[in-house]
Amino acid sequence: MNKLEIKDLHVSREGKEILKGLNIEIQPGKVYALMGPNGAGKSTLSNVIMGHPKYQITKGKIILDGTDITNLPTNERAKKGLFLSFQYPTEIPGVTLGNFLRTAYNNLKGTKIGVLEFYQKIKEEMKKLDIDLSFTKRYLNEGFSGGEKKRAEILQLILFQPKYAILDECDSGLDINAIKTVGENIQKLKDEKRAILLITHYYRILNYITPDVVFIIKEGKIVKTGDADLAKEIEERGFNHYLNEVQL
Repeated sequence: MNKLEIKDLHVSREGKEILKGLNIEIQPGKVYALMGPNGAGKSTLSNVIMGHPKYQITKGKIILDGTDITNLPTNERAKKGLFLSFQYPTEIPGVTLGNFLRTAYNNLKGTKIGVLEFYQKIKEEMKKLDIDLSFTKRYLNEGFSGGEKKRAEILQLILFQPKYAILDECDSGLDINAIKTVGENIQKLKDEKRAILLITHYYRILNYITPDVVFIIKEGKIVKTGDADLAKEIEERGFNHYLNEVQL
């Protein structure tokens, strides 16, 4: 069965343990929300799944569609269908958004799509995300507002069509209209039987995409698993109030 499995994952950075035996399973066609307070390990998990070299896996495994990818390079993970939308996208001077997208698309898909054909391909998607076509000529994320960076990340997600998408606070810095647009586009990917792991502090984006499973993380461990009602409870009561009641 196709799925992404995180098994007893222990992760450290600079000698400090961050993830402490974390277990989750993600299946295509479902949206998973990962919620928790600052410092709980949410972004660490996303980076480790994609193979960030600054984190050390001291125990546990990452299994993708039955294959152990724990030690696989990041580019190979991407080719196998993993995608990460960053919480803080990096600015890359000298590389235009258009060239970046076309090069990445050709590498991932094993194609050699030309410039004109590619721009025709992405024009409609950019319009849906309220991204002006002029952005393709701008350097990647350089001078972009927070909302513009997040829209550019979602454009990548729609274009690359990964099997498993990890979205690290994709609602951060967005106004309510942009959150609605992003949420609706994520819902389309779910409908296409792709797996979404949505990392968020807030319930607001969940007004536009209902999670099938909600994970609550605290101090590097999953302390509670539920459905969309669990996310609503967190929104109403807050993390501290709820987590103080959890018996670990």
